Amino acid sequence: MVSSEKVMTVGEVAKRSGVPVSTIHFYEKKGLIEGWRSAGNQRRYPRRILRRIAIIRIAQRAGIPLARIGEHLAQLPSENITATQWHELSAEWRSELDQRIVSLIQLRDQLEGCIGCGCLSLKDCPLRNPEDELAQEGPGARLLEAEIEAVRST
Repeated sequence: MVSSEKVMTVGEVAKRSGVPVSTIHFYEKKGLIEGWRSAGNQRRYPRRILRRIAIIRIAQRAGIPLARIGEHLAQLPSENITATQWHELSAEWRSELDQRIVSLIQLRDQLEGCIGCGCLSLKDCPLRNPEDELAQEGPGARLLEAEIEAVRST
């Protein structure tokens, strides 16, 4: 820690970041952020932690799982993250989000067709699974997932 850098208590971090103290502790337990204990055994954080928390919150709102956020943040230094490094992280997440958007559009269109038609045709419906034949292939809507994956790979 740079001695001139402002140090914040967990309460100050919570107030400034807009997240509960319990969330800050959770993020720290998951390795997303780092703090230390003062001589009086109180949690302390550098002011720059606010940016990291903001990035975590934005990524969560975008639907990126915490485990994935943690994987990406683990590749960054805990101090002095450059604008280039933030940009690279953003580009990786953008690609993931683009893929998720394609999947969601495909799912929306599939559901719209099924709900609109109401037939659940055994010939055409991607949700079909007579007598649970696809159970041996794994959980979930196997045909729908296969169609979504096919769209992704094109």
